[in-house]
Amino acid sequence: MASTEHDDRALVFITPEAYADMDAWHATAAELRRDNPVARVEAEGWTPFWAVSRHADVFEVSRRNDLYWNTEYSAPGPDLTYQFLQAAGLELPRTLVHLHGDIHNKYREVTNDWFKPAAVKGLQPAIDAIADDYVALLAEKGGECDFAVDVAVPFTIRVIMSIFGVPPEDEAFMLKLTQGMFGAADPEYLGDFTDPLDLVRSTIDEFAAYFDELSADRRARPTNDLASVIANGRVDGEPLGSTESLWYYIIVATAGHDTTSYSMSGGLEQLLRHQDQLRLLQDDPSLIVNAAEEMIRWTSPVRSFFRWVQEDTVLGGQELAKGDVVLTSYPSANRDDAAFERPDEFDITRPDAKNLLSFGLGMHYCLGAQVARREVQTMVRKVLEQVDTIELAGEPQWTGAHFVSGLKHLPISYTLK
Repeated sequence: MASTEHDDRALVFITPEAYADMDAWHATAAELRRDNPVARVEAEGWTPFWAVSRHADVFEVSRRNDLYWNTEYSAPGPDLTYQFLQAAGLELPRTLVHLHGDIHNKYREVTNDWFKPAAVKGLQPAIDAIADDYVALLAEKGGECDFAVDVAVPFTIRVIMSIFGVPPEDEAFMLKLTQGMFGAADPEYLGDFTDPLDLVRSTIDEFAAYFDELSADRRARPTNDLASVIANGRVDGEPLGSTESLWYYIIVATAGHDTTSYSMSGGLEQLLRHQDQLRLLQDDPSLIVNAAEEMIRWTSPVRSFFRWVQEDTVLGGQELAKGDVVLTSYPSANRDDAAFERPDEFDITRPDAKNLLSFGLGMHYCLGAQVARREVQTMVRKVLEQVDTIELAGEPQWTGAHFVSGLKHLPISYTLK
């Protein structure tokens, strides 16, 4: 039954540390899907919102781009975060995630050709070569490693940096910035900072300095990389502004690798916990395409977005008013038994895996979805081709962050063929 009363359980969607225990998180989400699928949340320091947890309702919000809009505040966060950035003299984000309508489409066109199927297919040799380097690292590690730290993260960042045209020696710096942007709520990524907001501000400043220099170089000496496309991009005949260029770089650099590495590590973790699934994939490598879909469904690294209601409507039986805010929970939607058979079972042969909403839908469908799929497929396939045995060597650890998060440590042991 619809309710306008605040539901404490729905705080799980915006509590960073809750994402460090995904079993407990999913148990709470399942309760909400069952008895309060559009739950009112009134948290201190946050704009009140409705938490949307069922697949059908998240699908509807994503599909109805005319009714539910993205804004500069689409990345869920306390109001203080945005107030702090503005007080510090930093402009609010203007990425494909935050823009909407015609202006979103125009900015998407700047790089759209890079991510069309034919173009992405052309990236496969480079992805293969980079994956081979990291599979070779397994031999150097002598039978044990932290797959998330040693393989998944550096592999995915090298892929996206190679697309950008950024030299390998800058990858460690870019990784630090990514963790400062999206992992600021996790104590492991705070470094010398005690305040996550200070870390975000410092990170944006460092991104700006790096990409200003990169843009200047690519305008003077354009090449065939993505950085040149952004640096020389135009909207309505005018060059991208400095803020727009900066945020374009940031969203590609960050969303282009951390989400994929979380899917890869979380997917491998499930294979190791389900040795029958592991053997099935080893025996039939053609299953990797569907297996990757199941890994991305299972992990759902982008946890949620905010959308703004443009007119009075009803969603999941709940009346919403113009100006209301809804939060779309992708991990919850991807475990909905109305959309998936046995949703809490990891199954690489799942016939309904493509119902996943991890990449969004409609206008805001993830631009790099096909690159991410190829990276997961390539790395997992190549690892399983090289190992004779592989198993967990300790307990995995999850990032405590409420916007983008996943497995940050995956200790494994293995023997090679």
